[in-house]
Amino acid sequence: MYRSVCTMSRFYCNSSGLVPRFLVVCNNSAPKTATLRYVSSSNLRCFSSKTSTPAPSDTAKDKITPVVNKFSFSSIFQGWMNGLIQQEKEQPVVNEANNTTPSVTHQEKEESSVDEAKNTTPSVTHQEKEESSVDEAKNTTPPVTHQEKEESIVDEAKKTTPPSAIDLALNSVVKVFTVSSKPRLFQPWQISMQNECSGSGFLISGKKIITNAHVVDNHTSVKVQKHGSATKYKAKVRMIGHECDLAILEVDNDEFWEGMNFLELGDVPKLQEEVHLVGYPCGGDSISVTKGVVSRVELKEYSHSSTELLTVQIDAAINSGNSGGPVFLGNKVAGVAFEGLFWSDGIGYMIPTPVVKHFLDCVEEKHVSFGSMNISYQMMGNAQIRDYFKMSKDMTGILVNEINPLSDAYNFLKKDDVILAIDGVPIGNDSKVPFLNQDTVDFKHLVSMKKPSETALIKVLREGKECEFNVGLKPVKPLVPLHNFDKMRSYYIYGGFLFVPLSQPYIDGSYMCECSSKKMPKKASEQIVIISQILEDDINAGYASFEDLQVKKVNGIEVDNLKHLSQVIEECSTGYLRLDLENEKVLILNNKLARKANSTILKELKIPSAMSDDLQPRQVNRSRLVSPRHSKKNN
Repeated sequence: MYRSVCTMSRFYCNSSGLVPRFLVVCNNSAPKTATLRYVSSSNLRCFSSKTSTPAPSDTAKDKITPVVNKFSFSSIFQGWMNGLIQQEKEQPVVNEANNTTPSVTHQEKEESSVDEAKNTTPSVTHQEKEESSVDEAKNTTPPVTHQEKEESIVDEAKKTTPPSAIDLALNSVVKVFTVSSKPRLFQPWQISMQNECSGSGFLISGKKIITNAHVVDNHTSVKVQKHGSATKYKAKVRMIGHECDLAILEVDNDEFWEGMNFLELGDVPKLQEEVHLVGYPCGGDSISVTKGVVSRVELKEYSHSSTELLTVQIDAAINSGNSGGPVFLGNKVAGVAFEGLFWSDGIGYMIPTPVVKHFLDCVEEKHVSFGSMNISYQMMGNAQIRDYFKMSKDMTGILVNEINPLSDAYNFLKKDDVILAIDGVPIGNDSKVPFLNQDTVDFKHLVSMKKPSETALIKVLREGKECEFNVGLKPVKPLVPLHNFDKMRSYYIYGGFLFVPLSQPYIDGSYMCECSSKKMPKKASEQIVIISQILEDDINAGYASFEDLQVKKVNGIEVDNLKHLSQVIEECSTGYLRLDLENEKVLILNNKLARKANSTILKELKIPSAMSDDLQPRQVNRSRLVSPRHSKKNN
């Protein structure tokens, strides 16, 4: 081989046949000199020419000599040619096969190419076959129209999108119809006229219907109606929690439950989260959906019961009829709508799920109650008061002012104790504790979510030393009841004076000072007894200004409650009866004349009895106190 730059050339015969195995390497400086390698005689097709070079065999000579004559090769080629001729002799079988192979037609060549392609095609896996089938299916699938594409997108969206509030509400929110009648506040022996109202409710697991307590309080009849149905089904009030303004209804009719869905309670929504209020407010008969956002989470006094519990404020109006309806956060219930501000069109309140779940737990125990510390306290925002009670810079808490003597806390806590934490949760100087990670709420929320039978670990600072106590949280009945639902009011009439126990509804409906409502009882069953009205007669002339005054003593005996007062007066055998009132006022009545006037007053005003049923003596003793004639008139 020459070391100069080489090029490749191809030899062609007259028919322009390719000689693929005939390689010629040429030197630029000696173009007429070449070296041939890997040349097979069977692949040589050369121009016709006379033979001038002798060869060892005639066959080899005929194949090689034309090439030699065409190109003037040097003596080096002779050695190569002899080697090639020797190779031809060693392969006679191959040469004979090549010479005897029949000519191949164009069709046979194509078939041979297909067979070779099949033999050289790699094996196809199962996955490749499936993909090939999918590709063929795509190629053979008829074209899809624009409308069909849109319908397909809508169907897929329906499958992946959770149901909306209105979708959930249609078969789970009902309208509640109530007929109620309650005792009159200032004429407790009378029942007010029947009142019809409507509200909303929703279904939960266990075939229960949740609604507000104020929707069904003092009820005489309750019915519910499904969406899209004209039938009203009779419902029974299973349990009422007036403190939390919630109630459970039951319907004993299988037809009502057909096709209905039960809603699931969720979590407390965060600020600025979007919620949907569903119900049957005034202004129409069909279901209504209102959208709003959460604007505030805090403890608030419920208007129905005057109990302070957790509430969520939303900027959606809650109108008459919305009460008891669910408030959705996504596809779960975040709360129960229950009240709004009548002077504002865009502020409403809902009962959050922690309060609802606590109520449902109490329903199973057949007693609704919320935990209470039974104390009064003040905040510690002033640095001087913190220093005075020896609080370090990292300490926060509230100062105990008064403890209910009937509470369990009275056995552990003392006045001027500083409560630092409850169940390990530190209390701020503003009485707040962490809530929902980024917000705070009054510590009383933690207490209210406890069951009455449970305790709380209270950490206090007493005279500079830290102490811990497990304190029971059973609530104590207040001295002034916050409400008086679903039962007749107690009363007692003597000499035209109407005596009743003081209650928060009475304070709200009169001009009395609310200072009495903050007092704590000193003994169980203690009540504040007042003169509610003076039914005019000669026996009580000059005492008109004594209305709404508290009765302290009867004939020198301190009054415990209304029943105690009635017993002392009924058993009085002296000529005169003395009543010591608040503000050091004194009322004197002739006992015999007062009893006589009392019968006349009851008859003229058509009052059925001088006392309510809960104050009546037993049947055995009633005949001794009431004459047969008087008893006949009452019947």
